[in-house]
Amino acid sequence: MLKRIVAVKRVTYDAFGHFNATDGWALASHVALSTLLAIFPFLIFATTLAGFLGAERFTETAVHLVFDTWPERIASPIAREVENVLTVQRGGLMTISVLAAAFFASNGIEALRVALNRAYRVDESRPIWVIRLQSLGFVIIATFSFMAISFLLVLAPLAFRIARQWVPGIEALSVSIGVLRFTVALVVLIGGLFVAHKWLPAGRRSFGSLVPGIALTMVAWVLGATLFATYLESFAVYVTTYAGLASIMIALVFLYIISAIFILGAEINAAIIRYREARALVTSARTESLTKRRRLRRRKSPRR
Repeated sequence: MLKRIVAVKRVTYDAFGHFNATDGWALASHVALSTLLAIFPFLIFATTLAGFLGAERFTETAVHLVFDTWPERIASPIAREVENVLTVQRGGLMTISVLAAAFFASNGIEALRVALNRAYRVDESRPIWVIRLQSLGFVIIATFSFMAISFLLVLAPLAFRIARQWVPGIEALSVSIGVLRFTVALVVLIGGLFVAHKWLPAGRRSFGSLVPGIALTMVAWVLGATLFATYLESFAVYVTTYAGLASIMIALVFLYIISAIFILGAEINAAIIRYREARALVTSARTESLTKRRRLRRRKSPRR
């Protein structure tokens, strides 16, 4: 038990110490602003691509997937503005504006990459064109993933109605579409965290080594979002201070909190990895020392 307490203290001091020493709070503001600026371009590009491929209900699903895990007080104003933007008719897929939207959406991914490289204490050695193509690839993959989820959410109620005719009692397993959307959004969020931690920063890490930081990130996100939503309902005066910009400022502060937690999750993972590597070196050194002592004893012991 004492060893675990010592390990937790060392990991915590290492993670928070490195976060503060490397301007983690400033980097969190960069990630927050980049994320906010990337949301609209990403959804514009994704909606245009989905419309080109015939996905009629993509806009509604995409908005739910992005904002269902946000507190309602924060998400509702932004979601309404996003829906207003996405309902505007645009030209063909290969217009300059849509390609620019994909590029600016990838900037948000690049901000996450910088933060994760800093947190995992690695230097980026890949060529810039490789990481840029990777970021654009993630934007396209996310778009197709959202399209597939949109199709499944449309198909799910139909499949359930058909199943009721063949499986008696299945009504007890029915869930509302709101609960289904939230569950899917949560799964997408967790999957996105694993993808970001695994492939965005330089170097290699096992999926198992990512679990502690991501688990702590999810718990801290829930607590942080709940506390911030309570603060908005009870104390905040953003409307009187920022007038028409209130919803944007609320979203930016919320993303700042979330970004700091996201970076700290990576710092926790890095600190655990460093601690385990240090322990492995100590164990190896002790084993090697013990082996040498045994060999010396055998040499000094008199032969019969």
